[in-house]
Amino acid sequence: MPESGWKLLFYTMSWSYSTYLLFFTQYSFFYDPPSVFYDWKSGMSVPTDIAIAYLIQGSFYGHSIYATIYMDAWRKDSAVMIVHHIITLALITFSYAFRYHNIGVLVLFLHDINDILLEFTKLNVYFKTRGGVYHLLNDVLSNLGSVSFSITWFWFRLYWFPLKVLYASCVSSLDSVPNIPFYFFFNFLLFALLLMNIYWFLYIILFVAKVLTGQMSEVNDVREYDDDEVKAERLKLQEDDADHHNSVNEGKHVQNGVTKEKHL
Repeated sequence: MPESGWKLLFYTMSWSYSTYLLFFTQYSFFYDPPSVFYDWKSGMSVPTDIAIAYLIQGSFYGHSIYATIYMDAWRKDSAVMIVHHIITLALITFSYAFRYHNIGVLVLFLHDINDILLEFTKLNVYFKTRGGVYHLLNDVLSNLGSVSFSITWFWFRLYWFPLKVLYASCVSSLDSVPNIPFYFFFNFLLFALLLMNIYWFLYIILFVAKVLTGQMSEVNDVREYDDDEVKAERLKLQEDDADHHNSVNEGKHVQNGVTKEKHL
């Protein structure tokens, strides 16, 4: 719950700032994606308002690599999540260095909205049964959140992301700046991000399939291990610890026996 609460707070603020940049300032990147490369020059200055977004996001994803490994609950997709954070941090770093910062704002806007809905849904799942009492409001909100999350994931990450970001990066960039540097490297990272979005969308399809076939009666995170899997993993760890403890004791007994023989 604290993990989801922290992420909900961060993503709400970061997405709100990206929304402000795209819809309440002079930037027209969302409505005119090719404009991200208009007047592009190597080493051009980065506007302060965009630099602030990059500083915040870069700091968050740098921390997220550590948090996923050592702080957050380990899930079935945690290894992919670490790769995602590394690629995202690389995109943030290199897009700033290569002065692809305009398209970076668009990428952040199209991705953060889904994380808001994900963490909002998970919080309501955790809150719907508390103190041994069922709370209908949190149950309804978790269901609405899961539906909104599924729809926006497809719309923002699998429709708008290729339509606006990948088209601008792969096609419009060459029209505006022929022989633009780091073209293949940057687009490789963007396509890797798209592949991970497709991978996670498979989890969404799995969730929807379980609900429709009656295998799941309530909203749950299908990436998380169920109780039986957790118990089995804990039992395995306990057995490994017991084996290690026994082997250490046996080693001590053998060592003591050798010492006594030498003494005699």
